[in-house]
Amino acid sequence: MPRQVDHEGRRRRIAEAVCQLADESGLEGVTLRDVAARAEVSMGAVQRCFRTKEEMLVFALTHVGERITARVTARLVASPAQSAGTALGHAATEIALLQEERRAEARVWLAFVAQAAVSPPLAGILRASYAELQALFARLIGEATAAADPETAARTLLALADGLTTHVLIGHLSPAEALRVLDGHLTRLWGDRAE
Repeated sequence: MPRQVDHEGRRRRIAEAVCQLADESGLEGVTLRDVAARAEVSMGAVQRCFRTKEEMLVFALTHVGERITARVTARLVASPAQSAGTALGHAATEIALLQEERRAEARVWLAFVAQAAVSPPLAGILRASYAELQALFARLIGEATAAADPETAARTLLALADGLTTHVLIGHLSPAEALRVLDGHLTRLWGDRAE
């Protein structure tokens, strides 16, 4: 009897291998052969899952985005009684990937952002991810503040969170300094209304 293959599980294992390799040497260091070795599957298995390297990268980026979104959602759901302002702070902190345990994920995310500048499929995925996060931020800002333009405030917060990630990764800011910048921005955004 032929062995059953968990195709979705294999695709996710390959995506994790892509992320590990990207963390170690950037996306330029990701080869199909290295991905197969890291995922402990054959080259043929990788090629059966993904027709091209770009298709594999698109799946890996989607996988990372889903993981971040799930973490943000879980953090918001874990404390349903929290205020919109507190929820926004938690979500922004998760998005900024400032914690030490998120550093590898931040390096991988930024490697994909850099590659998206020359890859329309990757850029499309990032645009969709950012639009989803911006909508969440705008809703929370609308609930937490009297901001006249929650969309612009959400765009600003999202750009700040992304920028802080970069500044921490290159050593311009410590994680604690970046969190102070983020907290200061949120405090100015809604003043004393945050809980």
